[in-house]
Amino acid sequence: MKQGDQQESDLPTGLSRPAQRALAGAGYSRLEQFTSLSEADVLRLHGMGPKALDLIRHALAARGLSFADGKKSKG
Repeated sequence: MKQGDQQESDLPTGLSRPAQRALAGAGYSRLEQFTSLSEADVLRLHGMGPKALDLIRHALAARGLSFADGKKSKG
């Protein structure tokens, strides 16, 4: 199997092992995937906590992205 067969991850490097396992187990490896999820959805994953969520939130913001519920402008 070639190394390129694995999907490349662009998740923050400071995530704890439990958070990494939770995200991998749920099939999340790219920041763009979080734009269709709410923060509550991510926190429901066993192994995810506020610190990991904050790391992902900042990584998304650095790319001009946010969680689905992160859009502050309503109507």
